Amino acid sequence: MTSKEIRKAFLNYFQSKSHHIVSSAPIVVKNDPTLMFTNAGMNQFKDIFLGNHHSNYPRISNSQKCLRVSGKHNDLEEVGKDTYHHTMFEMLGNWSFADYFKEEAIAWAWEFLTDVVKIDKNNLYVTVFGGDEHDCTAKDMEAYNFWKKIIGEDRILFGNKKDNFWEMGDSGPCGPCSEIHVDIRSKEDKNKISGKELVNKDHPQVIEIWNLVFMQYNRTANGKLELLSNKYVDTGMGFERLCMVLQGKQSNYDTDVFQPLIQAIAKMAKQEYGVDKQKDIAMRVISDHLRAVAFTIADGQLPSNTGAGYVIRRILRRAVRYGFTFLNFDKAFICDLLSTLTEQMGEQFPELKKQEALLYKVIKEEEQSFLRTLSLGIQKFEQYIVTHQQETVINGDFAFELFDTYGFPIDLTQLMAEEKGKTVDMKAFNEDLTAQKERSRAVASTETDDWQVIKDDNIGSTTFVGYDTTKADVNILRYRKVKAKDKTFYQIVLDQTPFYAESGGQVGDSGTLSNNNETINVVNTKKENNLIVHICDKLPQNISATFIAEINCQKRQLTENNHSATHLLHFALRKVLGNHVEQKGSLVTAERLRFDFSHFSKMSKEELRQVEITVNQLIRKNIALNDHRDVPIAEAEKMGAIALFGEKYGNKVRIVQFGDSIEFCGGTHVKSTGNIGIFHIVSESAIAAGIRRIEAVSSEGADKILYNQRDTLEELRELFNNTPDLNGSIKRSLAENTHLKKQIEVLTNEKTLILRDNLLNNCQSINNIQLIIHQGNESPEIIKSLVGFFKEKFSDVKFAFVAGTVYEDKPSLTLLLSTAMTDAGYNATNMIRQAAKAIEGGGGGQVFLATAGGKNSKGLNEAIAQLTKLITQNN
Repeated sequence: MTSKEIRKAFLNYFQSKSHHIVSSAPIVVKNDPTLMFTNAGMNQFKDIFLGNHHSNYPRISNSQKCLRVSGKHNDLEEVGKDTYHHTMFEMLGNWSFADYFKEEAIAWAWEFLTDVVKIDKNNLYVTVFGGDEHDCTAKDMEAYNFWKKIIGEDRILFGNKKDNFWEMGDSGPCGPCSEIHVDIRSKEDKNKISGKELVNKDHPQVIEIWNLVFMQYNRTANGKLELLSNKYVDTGMGFERLCMVLQGKQSNYDTDVFQPLIQAIAKMAKQEYGVDKQKDIAMRVISDHLRAVAFTIADGQLPSNTGAGYVIRRILRRAVRYGFTFLNFDKAFICDLLSTLTEQMGEQFPELKKQEALLYKVIKEEEQSFLRTLSLGIQKFEQYIVTHQQETVINGDFAFELFDTYGFPIDLTQLMAEEKGKTVDMKAFNEDLTAQKERSRAVASTETDDWQVIKDDNIGSTTFVGYDTTKADVNILRYRKVKAKDKTFYQIVLDQTPFYAESGGQVGDSGTLSNNNETINVVNTKKENNLIVHICDKLPQNISATFIAEINCQKRQLTENNHSATHLLHFALRKVLGNHVEQKGSLVTAERLRFDFSHFSKMSKEELRQVEITVNQLIRKNIALNDHRDVPIAEAEKMGAIALFGEKYGNKVRIVQFGDSIEFCGGTHVKSTGNIGIFHIVSESAIAAGIRRIEAVSSEGADKILYNQRDTLEELRELFNNTPDLNGSIKRSLAENTHLKKQIEVLTNEKTLILRDNLLNNCQSINNIQLIIHQGNESPEIIKSLVGFFKEKFSDVKFAFVAGTVYEDKPSLTLLLSTAMTDAGYNATNMIRQAAKAIEGGGGGQVFLATAGGKNSKGLNEAIAQLTKLITQNN
């Protein structure tokens, strides 16, 4: 069976068992502070398991694209080295939401594996939870007895908590699980040792293929287990592993899921896969990482220096590094593999096809950038080697600086060190790395208590009334205390609310909860796993009382102005630039708006002006908002509403329409475009290859900019005596300034030449060292010019130039050493750091040239004397 046939067989089977087939959720997770990426098939149903939302279907099945690269589920370092670890993978799953439980899940899993796809029963083993004394949980005999009906007891193994008790985090729904393992070893190997002895022993050919999780507990924040009111089934089967088994391979990478990519890489590298171990690992890493990066970017996450974007950048750079080191790729190459990936997976995941051009440009730019980083890192490494020739161990702090500051991989540093006959002090490196992680944890650490339920909250759903009103009578359903960065605040869930929770780029509302007895400040509103969470500075004294929830209307109005303006901006961009423009991100606050979109070149001044004119024309038309709520998604698509890549939409959606501008959107908006007032573009820039960013303001924000510009214009007129020809006066002033600068440059050059000749005439010879010493008040530019001249003139002899100057009341030192001096063991950086203490300063540089600045001009004589002494006595 091909991989496409295997995926289809799985979905068809569970559809025959009355499961509703849903599409894969985006790989990038939103509205869940505990997750960056979808790392399991159950993630998109997490709010159901948490009791925050009802499921529309009691039974569901799908194939979910997942990413595991950080946190508890971190497979990154194993990828490519073994046969079955991946970053991006597909998880086949079936779910029951308070419908069937263990018996059906076990029976259907067995039927699919043995009857539908025909895996030999004699190659299968199962595990069940063996209980845990600490949690006071017993063996899962219920699952054991169901398995006993269909498989021999000698093939049923009890597993510990680590292997057979599944938890989504430190707290929340959890439960025992049954894993199905398959033994794909040769007959000869099976005769030597039973597969039973190798289950859960990390054997590459006796592997877990399917995990059946039976969620029946909730773990509280204090670690205790409580029974859930409803029971759930959550299963996950590795698609790539299943393909390996059914295609008779010994590695996931030998299946038709990966081989087209691997063979394309081999062809590009002019290598043969399966010949060289290190090259094979590199090809596997690249094929895996390309999938992870392409799918994540397609779902809206661009590479960056923070958060999820940093993870994606790190994965891509890891792939580039393997290609650079082991396959001799010194130019961008991963982007050229996209066509193979799209051909292979574009049918199942159409987002790859639709965004192939964008993916190519983003990945290519990232590759080129990192290749430049590698070049810089290698240069710095070589400089370090020159100045530490006698040392056999490379300083761990230096290795960490390369890693942390320049993004240079530590394993590449180790490889280059080995080539030089040296090692890296990994103990010091790891100490630096641990210290950095601990700092990050300290900044991000929070303590979250369990929810305290006040009233029956009907599965935690809060009715949002904020489209139609700014205040409402409310009751508290639940609350919890959160500590973060030495601050304590409270998260409160209401039965209904006018507060908009941060989502879709729009910031959350702030306001108050009040009654006759007290007023509580709501500082922000966020959405977490389908809950609208009000973040308050304190807890009400009477949490059972009724309150008036009222938003900050001024902030909401200004935010709505900017949000509606983004819709008009999107429409105008598509009108001016073309329909290839797609939204790639946005931020809407009361003060400003930011809009990211796909476009492959810098916008011209005229294009920006035309977009701005178009938006303002739409504002002046005062187009009324047409708010379509609870629209079936198929109907919304027929309306031509624009959806966003990377968003997960339900069966019914909200459509926001201003005339011909029609978009999927859950945010709040003005009643008519005239409320926006005026729209002004502040800037347009690139944030990635093929991605542009416009920052703009509307209403009061635009007014402020226009007032500031007018004030600036008036100040300029006053500076030029209110001339009627301001542009002409400015141009003449600039021309005069340029002329004066050139005159100064000529005078400076003359002064430099005179000084240079005087210094040459006073050059000393001490202990076979040619020495020039200068003390004066010249500018840094003059000293720099002298350094360049002396470096070239005295390149073949022992020479040193010492300069001490006071320029604009700031003392500075400069030390230049010729190559003959550095070859003799002199180090300008070390020497100048000693001398700089006399001027109460510090400095650094390179082995042949170093500078220092300080605060004490009176110490300049002493500093020059110290340098002179170090030069003449070191000989």
